[in-house]
Amino acid sequence: MTDPILVQANENWIEITLNRPERLNSFNDEMHIALRSALENARDTGARAVLLTGAGRGFCAGQDLGDRDPSKLTTPPDLGTTVRNFYAPLVRLIRALEFPVVCAVNGVAAGAGANLALACDVVLAAHSATFIQSFSKVGLIPDTGGSWHLPRLLGEARAKGLAFTAQPLPAQKAEDWGLIWKALPDEELMEQARGMTAGFASGPTLGLRLSKAAIQAAATDTLDDHLDLEANYMKTCGESADYAEGVSAFLEKRKPAFKGK
Repeated sequence: MTDPILVQANENWIEITLNRPERLNSFNDEMHIALRSALENARDTGARAVLLTGAGRGFCAGQDLGDRDPSKLTTPPDLGTTVRNFYAPLVRLIRALEFPVVCAVNGVAAGAGANLALACDVVLAAHSATFIQSFSKVGLIPDTGGSWHLPRLLGEARAKGLAFTAQPLPAQKAEDWGLIWKALPDEELMEQARGMTAGFASGPTLGLRLSKAAIQAAATDTLDDHLDLEANYMKTCGESADYAEGVSAFLEKRKPAFKGK
């Protein structure tokens, strides 16, 4: 049996590949469990960054609907349980990881696959890739954090347009709209994604961790609360070995050797 997830360990970062290319890497329960395990293992073994991508011609087509076909079930599927047990924990895990998660969208990202990408910290996409909020085609709502991320990244008008129409959003327009960080030529995607992930992993990952936490907290903080949070995080960063190393390297005109501490 083919592994639904491939894991490549590098010096201080991990590359995780969704590996059901014959199904456009659509999710079944086995792939959910394997992906969560791979991310938790990256966390527990001290990885300093993760790159997530897909095998074959697509990134992820969302849920494998063959596993949730009402015509093959004796009662309607409980999709709420699917979200609670699989998709929601996955989004929470990615958002809580204390290192950067880069997503390289190598082809179509549809439904939960599109919103899995948006849960990551930095999203790169091949020019041939598209993002599709395909839920309305089967009478569903955007899940996997989609109905939360889309209006925050794009505004209500564009979020509703994408959700209601299920129109494909090309990678370049996704960049232009601010949905993703960058669209790249197909042949450059993985080289640049791996270079970025390796760079993050060798960078000041304590500061990156706190930057991630601060930016995510801004969605619910008041300004006063957030200014206090910034002061607390800056105190932590200022006392770190990475800050001392960064300043020394700057003054000595050399490349810093960050340890993430």
